[in-house]
Amino acid sequence: MPQAELSLLNPAHDLELVRNHIREGRFQRSLSLLTAFASLMSGLEVSYEHYRGSYSQRVMYTPVILSGALTGAGIAGFFSRWAARTVLRCVSAITLLDSAIGFYFHVRGVQRKPGGWRLPMTNMIMGPPIFAPLVFGTSAYLGLIASYLRRENSSNRSSSSGNLNTGLAHVLPKKLGREMLSVEQDVREGRFQRQMAIATGISAVLSGFEAWYSHYKNNFRYKAQWTPVILAPMLAASAFGAVKSRRTATTLLPALAVASCADAAVGFYYHARGVLRRPGGRKHILYNIMYGPPIFAPLLFGAAGMLGILASLLRRRKR
Repeated sequence: MPQAELSLLNPAHDLELVRNHIREGRFQRSLSLLTAFASLMSGLEVSYEHYRGSYSQRVMYTPVILSGALTGAGIAGFFSRWAARTVLRCVSAITLLDSAIGFYFHVRGVQRKPGGWRLPMTNMIMGPPIFAPLVFGTSAYLGLIASYLRRENSSNRSSSSGNLNTGLAHVLPKKLGREMLSVEQDVREGRFQRQMAIATGISAVLSGFEAWYSHYKNNFRYKAQWTPVILAPMLAASAFGAVKSRRTATTLLPALAVASCADAAVGFYYHARGVLRRPGGRKHILYNIMYGPPIFAPLLFGAAGMLGILASLLRRRKR
């Protein structure tokens, strides 16, 4: 049976179609493209943050390189099912590993400052942004999920276990292999609301801390700088609550997720305005982006909101 397509003439119909695709796990192309965009934004952010650190260690180049690779893999996954299931999955896994390694180096960087962890607040503020590498891993998580989804034009019957990638499952112990196949099947059918809610909560906590860290350095000069700090724990609480409550997942979580996305857009405007208001403005745009407010940081906070929206539209795992 042919699949319905977006008409772009009937918004209500198109929104319902998108909602059904997400609920059924048929949004691989869309999530691949979202992965590419998120990776590009986080890559640009980490590029100038490490530029400020003069790329003092070679490992600081790895997230810059991998963000470009993940952006390319996401675009390839949009056009090719094979690329989504192989290249995107591989690059996403490597990027997640690099995020964990980056977190270790940032923790070590804080420890090596005078006083180490005996002065945690001072050194966390003055040292490397401790949770930034984990926030960078958000795009890799999206890419990994996208690699297991079905295409938008696939039929509902294409979710049989015969289509699953069982290679790794055969290597693992039998019980663990069966569980892995079960999880993969749930992802392909859009039944991973709880897992996405947990990812939303973690991402909100990390993004909120990064926003607090950045705005604290600026002494919360503007009242608007408090909004992500306030919204982040609320989004995290609703996300973790959604793990237990289906009602929370379909009411409170999407409301706070949309609010977080809107706040991220407003924050991006303020950060862009802050860059343009620096001496030289557009004439020295690259310099001002490097040393002005982190222009793409609010969009990374918006990624947590996007995870929340996705979680609210997914289905729960069968008992």
